[in-house]
Amino acid sequence: MKLCVAGTRACAIREARQTAAQKKITRAEQKALRPIQILDAAFEEFVRSGFAGTRVEDIADRVGVTKGTVYVYFETKEKLFEAMIHHFSVPFQELLGITESLSGSAADRLISILALLYEQIAEDRTTRELTRLVIAEGHRFPDLIDRHHDQFIEPIIAKVDALILEGVASGEFREVPVEFSDIVVAPILTTTVLRLIFDDRRVPTPNKEAFLRAYFDLLLNGLLAKPH
Repeated sequence: MKLCVAGTRACAIREARQTAAQKKITRAEQKALRPIQILDAAFEEFVRSGFAGTRVEDIADRVGVTKGTVYVYFETKEKLFEAMIHHFSVPFQELLGITESLSGSAADRLISILALLYEQIAEDRTTRELTRLVIAEGHRFPDLIDRHHDQFIEPIIAKVDALILEGVASGEFREVPVEFSDIVVAPILTTTVLRLIFDDRRVPTPNKEAFLRAYFDLLLNGLLAKPH
């Protein structure tokens, strides 16, 4: 994933993977890293075959362990899927933490948050495929998807809501129906879903700078209060 801020869990996991690849690690270190390796392998198999089509033995083969080893860490395929979804959703929590350190006007901070979201959702292959899995397998795991939304998505939407309300209160933004603020994030999700559906066949990968420039221009011209 793109998001790797010093001190965050995502960064620590990435560094652990790189360390394992660069040197011969001890048996204890290998055992500690094993659940992450299984989750990484599970992600690739679930993306490739879907939940129903994925076999635990194929996940084990990717890691180079037996099927029984997978079950030592995850009792069932269902629990493995749930753990995998949670594991790859953690960067959303860390992204929310990053937004707390932003400064500037409400518009400046809103633009910064949306730029981070674009990088994390539309540009990151792992998050795009996670989105595909959530959409495709949501009917099998409604409770999991609800928890995923409440824990990872709703806090980000709430942050966007709070910034818009702050801007309205200060006179920086005009009065807008904040209850429909999901619309603010919708272009990022639309771009992501179109890329999932068509890959690059009909929807070329957008130029990041051009997309964000047009996105923010349309957004802010709809939000900013007009001078009298």
